[in-house]
Amino acid sequence: MTKYVIFANGILPHPAENRRHIDPDATIIGADGGTLHALAMGIIPHTIIGDLDSLPTDTVRKMRAAGVEIIEHPVKKDETDLELALSLAMARNATDILLLGMLGGRLDQHVANILLLARPEWAGARLRLADGNQQAWLLRGTDRITLDGAVGDTLSVVALSARITGLSITGAEWSLVGAEISLGSTRTISNTFAASQATIRIESGIALVVVIRDS
Repeated sequence: MTKYVIFANGILPHPAENRRHIDPDATIIGADGGTLHALAMGIIPHTIIGDLDSLPTDTVRKMRAAGVEIIEHPVKKDETDLELALSLAMARNATDILLLGMLGGRLDQHVANILLLARPEWAGARLRLADGNQQAWLLRGTDRITLDGAVGDTLSVVALSARITGLSITGAEWSLVGAEISLGSTRTISNTFAASQATIRIESGIALVVVIRDS
């Protein structure tokens, strides 16, 4: 498994709390200003990518001096820095990608960052995002995942395609078997763990599975 961590330039409070999500063997990419989140955790990224408009010049200079790979793009471009970072990770055969700093800040970028996960180009990797006590995993096609939690933790499934079919949920307060959920439905929001593990399975479509730890 080839693990990557991408730091986006959203809001990422509590650096120490978020650091626990990071595998020490993962390759670190700073998506432009997201590099500052990594540095706040004492992590020097392996690569920085973007137009560098959100990074102080002195920080860029120090990163170059430290031997960090810097891939600079023009400010006027068709992709966000986060999309560039995801494309880079996939081009380098990532199979597991953790995204930090994706949430908060501008509404347009917040929504675009979530929908970006559904792009077919990323189908070869498991995508996960984290923000403190919140984590989310992308499921697509005939996919399933078993997640650890505590009784009472929030468990939600959000459709990111026109519909998801064959949705089954076990280990939760409200179980489902073979359900169909349409885009925009709130039927599967705010479920809760009824045991220490919950399993979510879909037969088709794209779903975002969100876990919010009560503690």
